[in-house]
Amino acid sequence: MTGRERSPLQAAGLVTAATVVLAVGFSLLHVPSAVLFASLLGGMAHALTSPTVLALPPWSFRIGQALIGITIGALISLSALADLGSALVPIVLVTLATIAISLVAGRVLALRDDVSEVTGAFALIAGGASGVVAVARELGADERVVTVIQYLRVFVVLVTLPLVTGVVFDPPHGRGSLELGGAPLPEDLAYTAIALGLGLLIARVVPISTATLLGPLAVAVALTASGWLGTPTVPVPLQWLAYALIGVQVGLRFTRASLASITRMLPVVLVIIVTMVAATAGLGALLAWVTPVDGLTAYLATTPGGLFAVLATAADSGSDVTYVMAVQLLRLVLILAMVPGLAALLRRRAG
Repeated sequence: MTGRERSPLQAAGLVTAATVVLAVGFSLLHVPSAVLFASLLGGMAHALTSPTVLALPPWSFRIGQALIGITIGALISLSALADLGSALVPIVLVTLATIAISLVAGRVLALRDDVSEVTGAFALIAGGASGVVAVARELGADERVVTVIQYLRVFVVLVTLPLVTGVVFDPPHGRGSLELGGAPLPEDLAYTAIALGLGLLIARVVPISTATLLGPLAVAVALTASGWLGTPTVPVPLQWLAYALIGVQVGLRFTRASLASITRMLPVVLVIIVTMVAATAGLGALLAWVTPVDGLTAYLATTPGGLFAVLATAADSGSDVTYVMAVQLLRLVLILAMVPGLAALLRRRAG
C-alpha cells in the first residue's frame, strides 16, 4: 500500500469526517443504509491512501452486530406471520424457491477464481442485507465482496421497483401511508438495553458463529411479541452507530488489489442480479396464480430486497401491506436461521 503515513488520531479523524459528510449527503439523496455506505467509504478513504494500520477494538464489531440484530428483531411480527393462514404453504414454497435462486446465483458467481463459494452464496442471498453483511466474516466469506454486492442488489431493486410497478401494474397512488411502530424514547432505550444485554449473554453460551447477531435478535422478537414495552424500536442514533461500526471495519479491510478485483466482477454481478430480480418476479406471478392475492401485492412480497421501499410502494398503491411485510419477513427469518448451517456446509464442501 502506498500513501503517506498518518498518526492513528489523524486516521480516525479522516474516517470520522468522511463518514459524517458522506452520510449527510447520502441521506439527502435517500440512499438506503446511508450511514453504512458512508462509513464503508470512510474506512476505505484511509485504507487506500495510507499504510498506517487503524483497527477498532473487537468488542465494537460485536456491539454493531448486536444492534443490527435488535433492529431486525423489532421488525419481525409473529402475529403478521400467523395471519398468512392457509396461504402459508405456497408462500413458504415460493420463499424457499427464492432462496434457491439466490444460492444458484451465488454458485454462478463462485465460478470466478477470485470468489469462494461461501462468498458467492452470501453476497447474493436475497434478504437481510444488513444482517448478512454484519456476520459475513464469521461465516468465512469476504465481507468486502458481500457488502458491495448485497447493496448493489438492493440498489437494482430500488431502481427497478417504480419502473415495474408503474409499467406492468399501473396502480393508483396516494392510497395510504406506511406507519411503522414506535414507543417513547425511555421504552426504546429499555428495549435496546435488555435485548443487547441478554442477547450478548446468549451469544456467549451458544456455539454458533452468528450468535452475536441472532441472540439479540431472538430477545428482541420475544420482547416485541410480549408487548411489554409496546412497539419499541432501536433509537435511530444507535442504528446509525451500528451501521457505522460495521461499515468502517469492512472499509478498513479494503486494499487496492481487492477493490480492483471487485470492480472487475461488477458487470457480471449486475447481470446476475437483474436475472435474479426477473426470476423472483416470476415467482410473484406464480404466487398470485395459486393464491387469492393480487399480482402487485405478490410481486412486492417476493421482491429480493429493499424492504422499506417495497412497503412504502405497497402502502401508496393500496396493496396489502401486512401481507407484503409478512412474506418479506418470513424470508428474512428463514435466511438468518439457515445462515450458520449453510456456511458450515459450504466450508466443508470447500475442504
